Amino acid sequence: MDERISQWLADGPLVIDGGWGTQLQLRGLPLGMQPDLWNLENPEAVSAVARAYVEAGSDIILSNTFGANRFVLAQCGAAERVHDINLAGAKVSREAADAATGRTVRVFASMGPSGKLLMTGEVSEEELFDAFKEQANAIAQAGVDAFVVETMSDPQEAALAIRAAKTTGRPVVGSMTFDSGKNKDRTMMGTTIEQAVKALTAAGADAVGANCGQGIDGFIPLCQRFRAATELPLWMKGNAGLPEMRDGQTVYSQTPEAFAEKAKLLLDEGASFIGGCCGTTPDYIRELRKLLPVRAR
Repeated sequence: MDERISQWLADGPLVIDGGWGTQLQLRGLPLGMQPDLWNLENPEAVSAVARAYVEAGSDIILSNTFGANRFVLAQCGAAERVHDINLAGAKVSREAADAATGRTVRVFASMGPSGKLLMTGEVSEEELFDAFKEQANAIAQAGVDAFVVETMSDPQEAALAIRAAKTTGRPVVGSMTFDSGKNKDRTMMGTTIEQAVKALTAAGADAVGANCGQGIDGFIPLCQRFRAATELPLWMKGNAGLPEMRDGQTVYSQTPEAFAEKAKLLLDEGASFIGGCCGTTPDYIRELRKLLPVRAR
């Protein structure tokens, strides 16, 4: 494990941020539009989300670069803008973090899946590694503190992304999405927690965990199994309960207070990084902040 992760966690668990996509949509992002494009087209809105999470008390904020690899961007005709989109997104979060007063806020740059399948030969390992390395190198130029390879279903793809991000010399978190199987303890590819831990650790991950896929209630047994499988720090970012359709819109009914109550249990089970994914807002982070002391700069 990278010594910097150990130092950052020396005084206990850290609070991450919440969901980004819905926050951007609240600020006008059209449904179906690739959020990463707004790093160039509407940086003020992206900055507003980053600042909102800093103000809510996040110790760590992510960057709006989740889908900014060449394969995802190619779907919206922006593959040639990989460098600029990633650099801009990382800079926005870096500036918001640096503006925090009285405490340190770190930036963990987000890297998500390519949308391509290795198992079908749709893409090669070399092509995926090169794409993730291209993305990571652009992000690193903004001076981020670390990377989080997140919402992964295929451990092989996750491992390639981790190795690519590690070439920048930054710590890397590996986070998978467990949304399948009878107990929702497998990824879409059928990967178990134990298999994921083995693959992510072998790739060089400095912390491992899960995000998205299910409500925070389901993260408690996930966290227990992660803790039993590894001594690495655990990253836990659950959704705000289960989504419901109301008037044609997806809504999450779990309150920030109820979310924080479940988060207490995750901390009891050994979570080192705690935050929210789909459906969570700065209000959820404010409640999480109450669980842990604020770190002085």
